[in-house]
Amino acid sequence: MASGQSVETQSQISDSTFAESGLSENSESFKLLGILDVKKVPCARESVLCGAAGSLVAGLGHFLATSKVRRSCDVGVGGFLLTTLGCWIYCRYNNAKLRLQQKRIQEGMRNKLLFEGTSLDPERRQKDSNQSNNS
Repeated sequence: MASGQSVETQSQISDSTFAESGLSENSESFKLLGILDVKKVPCARESVLCGAAGSLVAGLGHFLATSKVRRSCDVGVGGFLLTTLGCWIYCRYNNAKLRLQQKRIQEGMRNKLLFEGTSLDPERRQKDSNQSNNS
């Protein structure tokens, strides 16, 4: 009995430390500027990271070329906005394309299961037409 109780207390302790560390599944996700939920919105994390890199490259590049701090900060902010928007559009386009392909494949698989072995089966029609052409 003592070992059973110690196992229960150990699991309770580990659960409480897990919840205190902020790693539990029910923890709130990170919201950027209070509006964009980075964990739930597709492509948000990648877009923000690309935007940060674009901002750094644009701002630092402009500063090295002109040595104007204020203007370089402005260019960095513009680089962030443009790079984030570009990455967002690219990622969303690819996700939409992928979803469309998945729908087509699912529909094709559903049709294959429905028409397999019937007179409406496309493979059976091709075989029948090939046999009639060979004769």
